[in-house]
Amino acid sequence: MEFNHADLFEGLADAIGERTAVICGADRRTYAELDAEANRLGHYLMDLGVEPGQHVGIQLYNGIPYIAGMLAALKIRAVPINVNYRYVESELLYLYRDSDIRALIYDVEFDARVAAVADQAPLLRHLISVGGESAIGSAVPYETALERGKPERGFPPRSGQDVYIIYTGGTTGMPKGAMWHVEDLFMGFGGGNPGGEPRATPQEVIDAAVASGPLVMLPVAPLMHGAAQMATFISWWLGGTVAYVHKFDGAEVWRTVERERVNTINITGDAMARPMAEALAEGSYDVSSLIVISSTGAILSGAVRDRLQELLSNVMILDNFGSTESGYTASGVAGSTPEKGLRYQPNAVVDLAVLDEKGRPVEPGSGQLGTVARSGRVAFGYYNDPEKTARTFVTDEQGRRWLLTGDLASVDADGTVNVFGRGSQCINTGGEKVFPEEVEAVLKGHPSVFDAVVTGVPDERWGNKVAAVIEPRPGVEVTAEELDAHCRTLLSGYKVPRTYAFVETMVRSPAGKADYRWARETVEAITS
Repeated sequence: MEFNHADLFEGLADAIGERTAVICGADRRTYAELDAEANRLGHYLMDLGVEPGQHVGIQLYNGIPYIAGMLAALKIRAVPINVNYRYVESELLYLYRDSDIRALIYDVEFDARVAAVADQAPLLRHLISVGGESAIGSAVPYETALERGKPERGFPPRSGQDVYIIYTGGTTGMPKGAMWHVEDLFMGFGGGNPGGEPRATPQEVIDAAVASGPLVMLPVAPLMHGAAQMATFISWWLGGTVAYVHKFDGAEVWRTVERERVNTINITGDAMARPMAEALAEGSYDVSSLIVISSTGAILSGAVRDRLQELLSNVMILDNFGSTESGYTASGVAGSTPEKGLRYQPNAVVDLAVLDEKGRPVEPGSGQLGTVARSGRVAFGYYNDPEKTARTFVTDEQGRRWLLTGDLASVDADGTVNVFGRGSQCINTGGEKVFPEEVEAVLKGHPSVFDAVVTGVPDERWGNKVAAVIEPRPGVEVTAEELDAHCRTLLSGYKVPRTYAFVETMVRSPAGKADYRWARETVEAITS
């Protein structure tokens, strides 16, 4: 009676096989068709010698091959590894080696980068190319791999202890692979019933999906981000259809909503919400099917949220709090924004706490800062990184194991959690603490600012000073003096940036997360 993602999907394919499971542009598959495609790819990987517990890299844009590749790996008890498609050669080599991938499914658009480093990854032996003819002679086309594999199942039994890895991070350095057992992953991201009690048995998941009405969910983030992967599975556990855009484009998101009658959109913060809002304002789309926009994984500022709400007055806009390692943990309180303060109500079925330096819960209503922590159904460590695992997963005096998220927060008397930001990004300037998220949100509220990332840079007098990288709106000029005046009306003086760097294009992860290392280097380059 264990929960396993591959087992659950096969159960859905048997029960609702005729329903559409996935759509990307003109490409679509029913549950039964996707199951057969993943079976073929799974058997092909097994024939190559990929064994349970070994790793299969996926370096693709959104589409059917990505999700079929994930399912194929899970079916044979291998581990799918998400590869950031923006990585340059040195970053790719790090990830190939760190993750110990044995096979790689990749887009031919990345031929040159893959060819430059694949033979330097000692365990990588097999390449499967998607999207046309590959220049790498040893690569097998995706279609050929499918032809060589059997459409039937016939895989070994699986377990709720099978491993699932999501590589995450990259805001200050190279990513690390968060390791989950699949049953914990299932429970950590909604238990098949987001917002309610987790399903008690796998059959309950199947029965609920059979009884459900039509639901179309659109995860806007790339599938190489855990948020999009989890949104996909959640949609399936609800018996719905998941739609993707191949590459992020605000207008294409709304065309997909109109064409596929999308009900729910999942985004990751301002980096997606702002261009979507602008595309919606500039175009004409039928979005009458849309009910909810949910943001997680990156902050949605008040200015951007308000703009979306103005354009979509009948749509609920939700902020969720969680991480790759912790799962979905809390929901934003009405009116919560980085400018006014981020306030979250913990999920009723989640073991969430704010712990002090000694690992004890802070007193609600005391105003004391601590680290947000979650116990229970969480990731169990980082692949190939015992030191980071030991720092992040700690055991308290009662022997209870906690995941430290790195977010600093306090707890109100009623249990509401006030999140200030990542402790690792907190800027100490003259003894005062400045959280970048608050300053970024204020800057993005200026009408001439398209995007902003705030970081700390060394300062002889203050230790560190607040600095901002600014991407102005296209065709618009904005000065440091204008931004300074704007910030001083909304922020205490010590929080106002002392230095600005203006760029044509902001560097962010494909999921919209800030790259603070790049931001710091960009500011230091203009001040050195």
